[in-house]
Amino acid sequence: MAIRSPVINVMTSAALKAARGLIRDFGEVEQLQVSVKGPSDFVSSADLRAEKTLKAELQRARPGYGLLFEEGGAAEGSDPHHRWIVDPLDGTTNFLHGVPHFSISIGLERDGDIIAGVIYDPIRDEMYWAEKGAGAFLNDRRLRVSARRQLGEALIATGLPFRGRPKHPAYIATLARVTETTSGVRRFGSAALDLAYVAAGRYDGYWEFGLSPWDLAAGLLLVREAGGFVSDIAGGQNVLTSGDVLAANGKLHLPLAALIKEAMRTAE
Repeated sequence: MAIRSPVINVMTSAALKAARGLIRDFGEVEQLQVSVKGPSDFVSSADLRAEKTLKAELQRARPGYGLLFEEGGAAEGSDPHHRWIVDPLDGTTNFLHGVPHFSISIGLERDGDIIAGVIYDPIRDEMYWAEKGAGAFLNDRRLRVSARRQLGEALIATGLPFRGRPKHPAYIATLARVTETTSGVRRFGSAALDLAYVAAGRYDGYWEFGLSPWDLAAGLLLVREAGGFVSDIAGGQNVLTSGDVLAANGKLHLPLAALIKEAMRTAE
């Protein structure tokens, strides 16, 4: 059985507590009051309740750590070295349409480096977790990225921007190119779970543009600790800042990057 450190126990406990409310609200999704923040960008009362629970649990366990939440924004702590990066409900649109594919994502950053991550799928009761240098796990099972070597055999995940968002033509071009070159492309609507699935070997690769730190923090560490490679589309490592991500196993990362960059050039 995998041994979880105290900080992982804090993170998984917080995720489980917040998940109880999400599962309850998901069962009553038609009655949720929804406010519209922007084009196709919804925030629900369930999202806000989950954030409140996570914030309370994480601050109780580590009161000095800073915070970066999707809805609540950033808050500095007395400890200048550590920060929680949290998405209380990744896959909000799925949630609000009754699609059972969403997650809670918690990353712990130390001096700009992600050192621990948890992604929890409440519907499937799948807890993905990783610590830097200690491996990645699904519940108590060690994770490894897939071993596929050929793009033609690969199943790739992506996320497409909402209508009117920047880079939409580039997405369409890359989607067409990757679709015709690989075994298939999936778009399930939760970036955190997409990265977790790459770490688990369910997907062979994943790319997306314009994400936020809370979408990526935990998943980046999971993929790396499962033996995969993560970069931005150009090959850089500052993914949290750029928001553009490409994750795959070691054999497919460079070919997939080349394919996407070629498609983006044709869309310009």
